[in-house]
Amino acid sequence: MRLRDRRSFRKPEVMIIPMIDIMFFLLVFFMLSTLYMVDLKTIPVNMPKVENAQTQTNVNYLVTMKADGTLYLEDQPIDEETLIENAKVQYSQNENFAVVVRADENIDYGKIMALLDKLKGAGITKFGLATDTLNVPSK
Repeated sequence: MRLRDRRSFRKPEVMIIPMIDIMFFLLVFFMLSTLYMVDLKTIPVNMPKVENAQTQTNVNYLVTMKADGTLYLEDQPIDEETLIENAKVQYSQNENFAVVVRADENIDYGKIMALLDKLKGAGITKFGLATDTLNVPSK
């Protein structure tokens, strides 16, 4: 049996680069997976498609108007009077309160404007109209 010299032992090395790679992949995985976890409570409607829409990520009050004129607050049916009263209460509590309307592309334009007019009459001044983005191939 041979004895080894203490000086010939090397200290164990910790390979940090593979650990950084694993941490990076985990970070990317969780970032991408959380993008698909965002669940907007909405009713499916055929919204108009546009090319140059601005994305709004923080929505206070999401109202959906179906083609037959029915209203939904997120995914719950609601009548117009209750919707406007709830919006008044929300606006009184938050000055940055905004209403985003998701309207079916086949709905009468007058119905959308009538709803926006009633909301404006309730004192709400910030509105948005939701659209689907048109996928245009890049040049």
